[in-house]
Amino acid sequence: MTPRADLAVVGAGIVGLAHAVEAVDRGMRVVVIDRDERAVGASVRNFGHICLTAQHGVGLAYGLVARERWLGMAAKAGFWVSEAGTVVAARADDEQAVLAEFAAQRGDQVRLLDAAGVRAKLPVISDEVVGGAWLPLDLRVDPRQAVPALAAWLADHGVEFRWRTAVTGVETGAVRTTRGTVAADRVVVAVGHDVDRLLPDIAAAAGVRRCLLRMMQVSTPDSAVFDPAVLSGLSMLRYAGLTACPSADAVRDRITRDDPHLLDVAMNLMFTQRPDGDLVIGDTHRYGLTHDPFDDEPTGDLVLRETARLLGVDHLTVRARWRGVYAAAERTEFLVADPFPGVRVASVTSGIGMTTAFGLAPTVIDSF
Repeated sequence: MTPRADLAVVGAGIVGLAHAVEAVDRGMRVVVIDRDERAVGASVRNFGHICLTAQHGVGLAYGLVARERWLGMAAKAGFWVSEAGTVVAARADDEQAVLAEFAAQRGDQVRLLDAAGVRAKLPVISDEVVGGAWLPLDLRVDPRQAVPALAAWLADHGVEFRWRTAVTGVETGAVRTTRGTVAADRVVVAVGHDVDRLLPDIAAAAGVRRCLLRMMQVSTPDSAVFDPAVLSGLSMLRYAGLTACPSADAVRDRITRDDPHLLDVAMNLMFTQRPDGDLVIGDTHRYGLTHDPFDDEPTGDLVLRETARLLGVDHLTVRARWRGVYAAAERTEFLVADPFPGVRVASVTSGIGMTTAFGLAPTVIDSF
């Protein structure tokens, strides 16, 4: 019999691992349970962008806490992290107006750039650029390296991982699995969008849906090196800190008039560079409870075309394509619920799990 755990975590993605890290720091005995043999979901399919500055309210507060945890865990677990920040490239005067308003609100968190300043930070970028901003607090990691490194560090520090083990139910003091029952004083369910498989009433009450993303890995033009992450004017319509600026309405109105197809697919045009030199580009968003398994080529072509236009190049060579899926809920950015005494559901329902999970985890564990 396995001794009773202080905390059982269901799900070994970044939200689950963040809770395990927090618990280990508090001296708790932790068991992590996951249905796969390693993390293969949204936690490894993303940009690796710790995009904290563009958040607002609770998301910003969690992101600031998470930033310090990411830096600390990179040193402890031995994975790569970049402190080069983010460049938001403005290709229209209304986009630059949003950034000016944002900078006025945030002070040193946002540094306005003219066109020359953007080009000084980005080796390849479109001639359409009229200015931009640098967000120096943002980080980048390689999620394909960082997430397994976190799991390995946790295992080295006494966390028991039960991989290839499906959870069939949770209750006060116990997690029922396909390999027996795990006894635990506290349980955190961190399964993202799959909360509706385990606790459907909780998911329904929060309005949880699955957001389907289209993303690609492409070769970098001229083998250029991009230290910062790169956002665009479309990002101003996606991130809460930017959408809260009244001037963002003018950007939405212009794109609605000139490029409505970009809004039809809810595109957030951005990219980051992997340590191997390739770019991760994307992304589009589609929402539903269950998605068709068929990907349409026009959406992928649109991502490629718009990224090439942002870079000011004619062609991009695709190395890989994939779909990401994360939890989305219109009613909340963070789903935290207590279906039973001693059980907490913790899901980031806004696509910013990498940015905020390490900030969310302490509040959830404090709630027990």
